[in-house]
Amino acid sequence: MKISVNRDLCYGSGDCVYRVPSVFTAADGFGAVIPGRENAGDDPEVREAAERCPSQAITIGE
Repeated sequence: MKISVNRDLCYGSGDCVYRVPSVFTAADGFGAVIPGRENAGDDPEVREAAERCPSQAITIGE
């Protein structure tokens, strides 16, 4: 499952980076998916990070 972060919604809380630093990083003050980790959406920790994102900027899809 593919992960993406909508930069228009993200306000840079860093919660995703704190929760799953192996998948998320901060880029220019916003959350981003580490290149090569875009398909880690099946990971339960990634799903939790998406659910708990304060700005609801993380999406997981096909």
